[in-house]
Amino acid sequence: MGRSRYVRAVHAGPAGGLDPEAPETLLECLTGVSERIGRPAVLIAMDDLSAITVSRIGPVLTDRFRMPHQPDNLPARVADKAELAGLCARWDVPHPQTVVPASGGEAAEAAWRLGLPVVAKWSRPWLLPAGADGLRSTTLVHTAAEARRLYERSAEAGSRLLLQRFLPAGPDTDWFFHGAFARGGRPLLAGSGRKELSWPVRTGLTAVGRWLPDPAVEEAGLRLAERLGYQGILDLDFRRDERGTFRLVDFNPRPGAQFRLFTDTAGLDVVQAMYLDLTGQRVPEPVGGPGRVFVAENYALLAAVRGGYLPRRRAPGPAARAADPARPDAAGRRTGPGRDPVVWPGRPAGRDRGRVEAAWFAGDDLMPFVGMLAAFLGRGFGKGARVLRGVPAQGRRTALAAVRAPRQRGRDQPGSAPLSRPAPPEAPAAPDELVTR
Repeated sequence: MGRSRYVRAVHAGPAGGLDPEAPETLLECLTGVSERIGRPAVLIAMDDLSAITVSRIGPVLTDRFRMPHQPDNLPARVADKAELAGLCARWDVPHPQTVVPASGGEAAEAAWRLGLPVVAKWSRPWLLPAGADGLRSTTLVHTAAEARRLYERSAEAGSRLLLQRFLPAGPDTDWFFHGAFARGGRPLLAGSGRKELSWPVRTGLTAVGRWLPDPAVEEAGLRLAERLGYQGILDLDFRRDERGTFRLVDFNPRPGAQFRLFTDTAGLDVVQAMYLDLTGQRVPEPVGGPGRVFVAENYALLAAVRGGYLPRRRAPGPAARAADPARPDAAGRRTGPGRDPVVWPGRPAGRDRGRVEAAWFAGDDLMPFVGMLAAFLGRGFGKGARVLRGVPAQGRRTALAAVRAPRQRGRDQPGSAPLSRPAPPEAPAAPDELVTR
């Protein structure tokens, strides 16, 4: 951000970094920043740790900064994985089956019962010690013994261990929701999108994303914000399970890295909407937007090389359109059985649809850029080796496609009628199981 053409000045943070358990250092730092600016400024946290720390000192900063009102330590509550599971169960928001073990033996038994592999998460990942070997916020556990060993490091991690049923990734499974909300959870600008490429492949941040309205994702995000009385910006991650139900897997109380995807045709995004609201200005009604694409260029290239495919836009056939009643029509409406239509006023029907928002993060993280070059070079060396061995490259690609074919469910095959995705059966909204002690 320090190299952005929009930045006029950069103020250093606390010398020792942020510590949510000792927010006084951030309070002292922000007080100095306020005095240098000389008038009230808008304060928007850009990561979970900042959001949690700012919420704890917010009441004493109200004369110096314009910031979202988030009482009762709200950012820490929603960022806490165990607390989030409880909120989802209480408010009928679908969530993966989750167990909070109370011992190493319970962790091993829960891993078997959930079905290996399972996802292991630390309840408060911001408390993880820097540089701790083998301690990551999220880990895919393949054995019961591994689950036991992770639990035994709970004191070192600083929070409880959660085990969740693994939801396999695939095409059309990873979605997200962004929103900016005024007091009481009133939406200023909100939208849902699909993650089409990610880095690391199928597990990481959004490399390519598309703004696509989906009633189930939008309804879950709006309901959470309203029930919480949430004011500010949020970023939610969902994964579709094998029954077609979107399950909330993460709640980030701040803008997501791809927030610029949700920009209407007038240039309004969630950060600008929040700025206008906090400064007492009128936030205009969003005009258009769905269909935009976000590309993190270096991550997208690396994900495409490692993942073996690039997302392609394909017009649905008649069978697919008939089988998907929630598909948007020309006016941007999406309807379905028992659902009210979601209308996006002024959705562009021509050249503005499908605009691309590109970003380049190599300056912040050089490893994907280096990995991208290595992957390209490796693919070139592999092709040369095949030629030297006299094996046609085309034949190898065909064999590889045959191996992958069973995983490409729901994709149209050449020379056949388009495949339609049947409407998912009704599934219970509450988590399958939530055990806490």
